[in-house]
Amino acid sequence: MTIKINYTKKGYDKSSGNLVLFVDEIFSIKPLKKYLSNTEFSYINDLLKTIDKKKNLFIFELNSKKKIVLISIKKNVKSFDIENLGAEFYGRINYGKNSEYSINSDSVTSNHKNFIGYFLHGLKLKSYEFKKYKTKKETRAIAINVVGNKNKPSIQNQLKFKSLEEGTFYTRDLVSEPGNVLHPDEYARRLNSLKKDGLKINIYDHKKLKKMGMNALLGVGMGSTRGSYLVTMEWQGAKNNSKPLAFVGKGVTFDTGGYSLKPARFMEDMTYDMAGSAAVVGLMKNLALRKAKINAVGVVGLVENMVSGDAQRPGDIVKSYSGKTIEVLNTDAEGRLVLADALTFTERKYKPKFIIDLATLTGAIIVSLGSEYAGLFSNDDKLSKQILEAGKKVEEKLWRMPLHKNYDKLMDSKNADMQNINYVGGAGSTTAAQFLQRFILNKTPWAHLDIAGMAFSKYGGALNSGGATGFGVRLLNQLIEENYE
Repeated sequence: MTIKINYTKKGYDKSSGNLVLFVDEIFSIKPLKKYLSNTEFSYINDLLKTIDKKKNLFIFELNSKKKIVLISIKKNVKSFDIENLGAEFYGRINYGKNSEYSINSDSVTSNHKNFIGYFLHGLKLKSYEFKKYKTKKETRAIAINVVGNKNKPSIQNQLKFKSLEEGTFYTRDLVSEPGNVLHPDEYARRLNSLKKDGLKINIYDHKKLKKMGMNALLGVGMGSTRGSYLVTMEWQGAKNNSKPLAFVGKGVTFDTGGYSLKPARFMEDMTYDMAGSAAVVGLMKNLALRKAKINAVGVVGLVENMVSGDAQRPGDIVKSYSGKTIEVLNTDAEGRLVLADALTFTERKYKPKFIIDLATLTGAIIVSLGSEYAGLFSNDDKLSKQILEAGKKVEEKLWRMPLHKNYDKLMDSKNADMQNINYVGGAGSTTAAQFLQRFILNKTPWAHLDIAGMAFSKYGGALNSGGATGFGVRLLNQLIEENYE
């Protein structure tokens, strides 16, 4: 579905086609009389006496060529409420042949700044579809004409929304690609193309990583015929050389579990085991497109966890980039091995203000929180509070989970400095986070977001229609805008 949005200062012609009007939460339509003919006003007014006004949106079909859409705005409406209204509107009009709607911005009853901008942002986010491999191409389009003089987003805000949409859609595209297409070699190639957006890209291949001592990351990819990579994306948007904000992502392009083989059922979903890295990539693209006034770096480890004669075995011991040794008791606990080297590298090389990593790390977090919240683990209360507040504002919710020295002990190994799983049982997400924390060597403020339950939705959500959600891009953009720009 193609969405075309056009802003115009022209008023609405009553004889024109489909019209979208906004009303208060009790559907007082008297202020709308100037936008309707007398017949239309009377017809809608009569119908409103008989319908359930608890709903947000009603569509009145006046004839085969004209609809009137009424959307109610509740008091003290929040930004994500407005986005959800836009998404609901899209869901109601996403059928039939090509359609054209005029949204009358003058009818907005809310004092919320940027109401129309957030409304259209929600509409655009909901409209995303991944149909790249469908041989029958759809040609449907919806044209949105924003008419009126009030409540329209500025050019600057339009660009901000567009950048955020492009970053989110890029993330969703990456997560949606099948494993035979988006393997580590292809992933690295695509990231290299982001130079055109203004990002500085560095690609560390197997030879460089081996020389650097990144054996934890390289061990995961040993069984694949594809390469293993660490890719850095740098954005220099501040006028000074201030410490960058750092974002690290797990990029396992397909996860069989290695010799600790996953069950066949639902293994096809393991194409999205790189969603943490995709969120970092989408965020960095967004920051570059909107020319964010901060310094930031994104670091992603790209590997494929396969089974072969060269693959890592349970019981292997590897020496990480930090110098610490790891006993690999379970080859399906591979994401933390990739992140271990990436975290230490990021801290040493960039000395950032903070590090936030994102990963589809554990099934245990889905058992704990389902698909409503991502798990947040952190060594810093201030950073945690900022992330939680940002999540509330964009409705990408997180729940802070515990870290404690007693959990940390469960990751000690008899044969190496640590082991990659907790064999005692329980607290799978927390012990995984404790493992990662061991690779933050200089007490840098750090947060780990376990997004296993949030990165992909089979049934869709408020702002997505099923599949890859792009979780993390809007959350981290909000964090940056609110606290660091």
